Amino acid sequence: MTRLGLVDYGMGNLHSVQRAFERLGAEVVPVQGASAMEGCTALVLPGVGAFDPAMERLAAAALVEPLRRSCASGRPLLGICLGLQLLFEGSSEGKAEGLGLLAGRVEALPRWPGHPIPHMGWAPLVPCRPSPLLPPQTPESWMYFVHSFAAVPKDPACVTAQVAWGQGLATAAVWQGGIGACQFHPEKSSGAGEALLRRWLLWLAARR
Repeated sequence: MTRLGLVDYGMGNLHSVQRAFERLGAEVVPVQGASAMEGCTALVLPGVGAFDPAMERLAAAALVEPLRRSCASGRPLLGICLGLQLLFEGSSEGKAEGLGLLAGRVEALPRWPGHPIPHMGWAPLVPCRPSPLLPPQTPESWMYFVHSFAAVPKDPACVTAQVAWGQGLATAAVWQGGIGACQFHPEKSSGAGEALLRRWLLWLAARR
């Protein structure tokens, strides 16, 4: 059975994320310290709230360096919502240094008439480069978004999906090496979100 470490630093929608993975047959254990990562196939970094308080909580739990070391060792990680933003080097939302696992920064969504911020609700993904999250021939996927900021990676090749925003596009999902992340909430995105999480678990199983 796949053993997932769910990073618990007090700013994530842990219950719904845990239930979503357990419905798919995964074992989910809370990670509140570095020692809890041992024996985990992969880590899940959820997040709801603001960038700086989240990084402060991760630092207070002594999880920043262990997360960096875990990814450097090759252990896969899936970020969700704020968990995606924390993977980058920093955010215009605050001043804290991010985890720096992906190059780039997080910027405020541009303001467009008729598009209130936060961007909230259902929207279809715009596929970019294929990944284990969104392989070729993936059916159109509507996901649930709640966000005011979006990642701007230095390397556009890590963007696996975007979402329409105003007259442009914003990063919706990224993938690089063993690190994947979704700006949307797959655990709240009905069948499409469940299918994405199932694809990630199948990718994990195929690596073993």
